[in-house]
Amino acid sequence: MNMISETIKYIGVDDLDIDLFESQYVVPEGMSYNSYLIDDEKIAVLDTADARKGEEWKANLTAALNGRQPDYLVAHHMEPDHSALIAWMLETYPQVQLVCSAQAVKMLANFFEGVDFTGRVMTVKEGDTLALGKHTLQFIGAAMIHWPEVIMSYDTTDKVLFSADGFGKFGAVKVNVQWSMFNEEFDWACEARRYYFNICGKYGVQVQGVMKKMAALDVQAICPLHGPVLKGEALTEAVRLYDTWSKYEPESEGILIAYASIHGGTAKAAERLGEILRAKGAPKVVVSDLSREDMAEVIEDAFRYPTVVVAASSYDAGVFPVMHDFLYHLQIKNYQKRKFAIIENGSWAPTAGKVMRGMIEAMKDCEIVEPMVTIRSRMKAGDEAQLEQLADALI
Repeated sequence: MNMISETIKYIGVDDLDIDLFESQYVVPEGMSYNSYLIDDEKIAVLDTADARKGEEWKANLTAALNGRQPDYLVAHHMEPDHSALIAWMLETYPQVQLVCSAQAVKMLANFFEGVDFTGRVMTVKEGDTLALGKHTLQFIGAAMIHWPEVIMSYDTTDKVLFSADGFGKFGAVKVNVQWSMFNEEFDWACEARRYYFNICGKYGVQVQGVMKKMAALDVQAICPLHGPVLKGEALTEAVRLYDTWSKYEPESEGILIAYASIHGGTAKAAERLGEILRAKGAPKVVVSDLSREDMAEVIEDAFRYPTVVVAASSYDAGVFPVMHDFLYHLQIKNYQKRKFAIIENGSWAPTAGKVMRGMIEAMKDCEIVEPMVTIRSRMKAGDEAQLEQLADALI
């Protein structure tokens, strides 16, 4: 049995069969659905799991209970990858009380049609507590991280924060870390960054609010709903990164060049600009093909670096669709505080630049670096000077 402390048990499951998390994010290392059990005078189960791994989770729960009966099921988040087994839990253990936010109560019928929750639900809010014996859970409002019903809880005895989807990451737990070491010897940030900006990235203001509440607590461990438990230096670094990410500040020096090319002409211009920037001493240049690379990773890099160059072909009097999709993703994730540069391509009537400029100007505190570069189908000798000029402006 994996133990967080002497009385907090990990009963989550890994999903190594899933190909797309939320039907959109590639997860080559799988996904974890974390769940915990506090074994005290009163037993509290913290969240369930995705139905995909329901039987495995039930087996873990049964083993952890060791013949005892649970008293509470705390639902921090109602998304189905964490709540799918709520109805089963209440049916199997008739004495269990479901503990959740008032907003979560409103969602129960959405997921569990026909289930009667009368007399089975305890509603909690910011500052409420749940006494289990030696342990007491203190509840923290965490609305819009990343759903409106989310709560977190803090175990005042073992100083553990149960952070819902906050501080989560893509990847199965046992693929990434040996439980005996928890989190000390692997790269948490890489897949946590991609997870944060694509799942929670829009809600930086709300994340900052929760982090202010965390600062008033003595948090010795963070137990998220996805990914490993964070302790020690890994916890400190995770909190530092979350502070940076949720303020929409760049994490690293560098320039992202994201291109959308139909027949290769725009790709060559983007790659050539990358070569020029490196030659001029740019600390880091990442060149990404939006048609072929994982969109979520390119979104991650856009948030990581302070400067983005968008290069795209014109298409149907607009912009090549994958570039529109990229900029749309940035818009809905509340992208801000960055510099952009634009390269457009058009064989007879270039339109990509106008469309990209309009989408960028709709973002908060984003500056467009001039000049905008226009090429016609293929780079010509004269286009090199334009790229040199743009590189100088970016450097």
